[in-house]
Amino acid sequence: MENNSNTNRRAFLKTSGKAGLAAGFALTVLPALAKNTPKGFFNFKAGGTSFQQQPLPYQYNVLEPIIDAMTMEIHYTKHAAAYAKNLAEACTAEKVDPASAKLEDVLMNISKYSTKMRNNGGGHYNHEFFWKSMAAPNSTTLQGKLKDAIEKSFTSVDAFKTQFTDAGKSRFGSGWAWLVLTNDKKLVIGSTPNQDNPLMDVSDLKGFPVLGLDVWEHAYYLKYQNRRPDYITAWWNAVNWDFVGKRFEEMV
Repeated sequence: MENNSNTNRRAFLKTSGKAGLAAGFALTVLPALAKNTPKGFFNFKAGGTSFQQQPLPYQYNVLEPIIDAMTMEIHYTKHAAAYAKNLAEACTAEKVDPASAKLEDVLMNISKYSTKMRNNGGGHYNHEFFWKSMAAPNSTTLQGKLKDAIEKSFTSVDAFKTQFTDAGKSRFGSGWAWLVLTNDKKLVIGSTPNQDNPLMDVSDLKGFPVLGLDVWEHAYYLKYQNRRPDYITAWWNAVNWDFVGKRFEEMV
């Protein structure tokens, strides 16, 4: 019969060996992952975006005269609400549990999902972000770390606004203009078609959204008709720089 002390010794060595491997992983692999991930990204993901449509953070008329109340009401209750509804259906069909999953994680791996998940997951995320990125006209100011980073990256705030405006104006058809923070912590401007966004693994523009602008016609047509450049020029006065600046500071 085998000695109990020998059996216990082997069990201890086996257990301690696994613990040593785990410790080694923590000491080598995890720091490497953290090094290649923008500081604050884990906090950004931890907060996450709800799969459900959230209450609009202001009344429909708050953004006037930049965006009229009727456009805001239709945009929020019809277009954005439809994305949220269709996203819920896609989650059920594709066995994504909104209670445990993170929408950002789904978007980062969107190539593994259906077109319905891509269009509606992107549409829902983009709009939830868009609402928060706006406030009563001229109620906030670009300042602090974000302003410094923009001036460093684009030489001046005016140059940044011109480049961002051009990205929105030149987006063919429907889509979005973005300011993103890349993996190497650089601010980059670009655009995406339809309801794609820079989090998606299928997107040519990749990074973490800092500021986004909806340039679908339903976002501005009642007031500006086909004059997208006028809409974008006016929209700068409704940017919620307090929200955008805080978001940026959480990432860097």
